[in-house]
Amino acid sequence: MGLCYEKLVRPVLFRLEAERAHEVAVAAMALLGGLPPLTRLLEAWTRLPAAGSQPITAFGLKFPNAIGLAAGFDKNARCWPAAAALGFGHVEIGTITARPQPGNPAPRVFRYPEARAVINRMGFNNQGAGKVAARLGHQPGRGRRRIPLGINLGKSKAVDLDQATQDYLASFGRLADFADYLVLNVSSPNTPGLRELQDEARLRELLAAVTDANRSRAGQPGRGRVPILLKIAPDLNFGQIDAVLAVIAEFSLDGVIATNTTLARPGPLGRPDQAGGLSGVPLRERSTEVIRHIAAATQGRLPIVGVGGIMDLAGAREKLDAGATLLQVYTGLIYRGPFFAHELARALARRRSG
Repeated sequence: MGLCYEKLVRPVLFRLEAERAHEVAVAAMALLGGLPPLTRLLEAWTRLPAAGSQPITAFGLKFPNAIGLAAGFDKNARCWPAAAALGFGHVEIGTITARPQPGNPAPRVFRYPEARAVINRMGFNNQGAGKVAARLGHQPGRGRRRIPLGINLGKSKAVDLDQATQDYLASFGRLADFADYLVLNVSSPNTPGLRELQDEARLRELLAAVTDANRSRAGQPGRGRVPILLKIAPDLNFGQIDAVLAVIAEFSLDGVIATNTTLARPGPLGRPDQAGGLSGVPLRERSTEVIRHIAAATQGRLPIVGVGGIMDLAGAREKLDAGATLLQVYTGLIYRGPFFAHELARALARRRSG
């Protein structure tokens, strides 16, 4: 399937402007999700065989395989119900902000096929927490999904940094009821000032407020506490990462996602022609270094979702060997096709059983 995509479908999509191709892919996946008989057939085909299937348990949830769809693909909860049919073991929607916002001016997504990379400066374009919550209310809820659903939250661009905590709390209040887990995204390079929330004092304020709101859910009928993860940047040095990990431990977060896109331009992209966050193969080595450092610093006690440059089995195994519990892909989907997660999960299962 991957070869067919790369030879026949990808050349057609790559003739489209990058963001337009993304919109086509989202629309196609949404169409698939609206055809339950077809999704069930595909799920039967993509489901791992019982002999090689080893569900993964992390932050109190069960995942049928390690491969998830990273945030950024389905920003508005339009197409995620079809993710299981494509072989994903979980899906993360967003990033979603409390206020609707258009994001940065287009063009804002750029492919680099020779490096198997993408640069984006989308800027959290989304319809806002209220509209996304309304849409989720008409979709399969917790306990009725094939795979776990994560919801990634970010800061509204129009909100001053000193008001960021209240902004995140507004999104949390609207979306927590729909999430199997929630992610606080403080690491996108495309919202001015956002990465300052990784500074110790600001991060402590944010996590204190959100974890307090989360604890208050525990006694509420039909609600309950939601696992909370933090998504960090690959551009932090190890000292900064250790400071972040100390705050994560202080507030008993459930996991960390490592990493977001990078402002660095390693390898052949050393002379970039576009601003924004870089993803894909050039990010692979750094994201793995960060995963390895976190795993060592936490002695493997903190679940890590590994993201960055996974294009094949070797890239997936590298991150798992470095200490990741789960993986996510997005740029790999662009270059390898819609069944990339299925192919990767099967390859990992064969490796385990072999």
